[in-house]
Amino acid sequence: MTLIALLTGGTGGLKLLKGFLKVLPQEDISVIVNTGDDIELHGLYISPDLDSAVYLVAGILDEEKFWGIKGDTFNCLEMMHRYGLPTWFALGDRDLATHIWRTHLLRCGLQLSEVVKIMCDKLDVRVRILPMTNDKVQTYINTNLGVLSLQEFWVKYKGQPEVFGVEYRGAEKARPPREVIDVLKGAEAVIIGPSNPVTSIAPILSIKEIRETIRRVRCRKIAVSPIVGGKAVSGPAAKLMRSLGVEVSPLGVAQFYKDVAEILVFDRVDSSLVDKVRSIGVIPYVTDTLMNDERDMQRLASEIMSLVRGK
Repeated sequence: MTLIALLTGGTGGLKLLKGFLKVLPQEDISVIVNTGDDIELHGLYISPDLDSAVYLVAGILDEEKFWGIKGDTFNCLEMMHRYGLPTWFALGDRDLATHIWRTHLLRCGLQLSEVVKIMCDKLDVRVRILPMTNDKVQTYINTNLGVLSLQEFWVKYKGQPEVFGVEYRGAEKARPPREVIDVLKGAEAVIIGPSNPVTSIAPILSIKEIRETIRRVRCRKIAVSPIVGGKAVSGPAAKLMRSLGVEVSPLGVAQFYKDVAEILVFDRVDSSLVDKVRSIGVIPYVTDTLMNDERDMQRLASEIMSLVRGK
């Protein structure tokens, strides 16, 4: 049975997941992960958000960077550089094993969700981690340098290009794995993590069946704002929200999620927006949302669980 279904991608959602791991058994948590960032490089299928979620629960995530495997080396990447191959996307040696194995399994005909389950079993991960889809959905950023994948925009060009728009190619035809819908229907709460609304959560919600299911389910639906004091806690969320005409504030986040979230958790810094958030039909909950250490992560997860249980 799933107590919470967490939608996530990127650092903020992972930190909240770590908090939930402190207050709930792994078996009570399901995670629906963005795959719009997935990319094929060097003939390998790379799924950064999925891997980071699995690595976190397995206890092997590099939590200094919140991606990759802690203590990893980059000997393969150095050799690729000597061969003149592109190395702008850093792949550690042990991380490469994941990509090699996943690519092999996919080429053998397995679905991505099946591959993730095998990975979780091998790494003793009991949290149910699910890709948002087994179909190909890719987030592209329309910029002054042309149309870029998210990884090119954020990793290769450091988020510097001017942004004109965002698209989720393939989303209109994509279907979620059956398990995703079952999890959403069976959960006591759907939690939208403090991830980038535009490039981590919107790709998940761009899949029609997922968004409509969340709208219909009668459980607690809580979103956590990644915006504090007019700035993104991390990553390019502010720049991308602005490019879409979304106000860079908890109010903008509330408007972005108002059809899928009944409660918005946001930081005390923005407490002046309580009435405006309430005025659009979203219940405000103000607390300290910055997660600078494990104690912050656990405290925020505990407060959210109190909201879930109506305390």
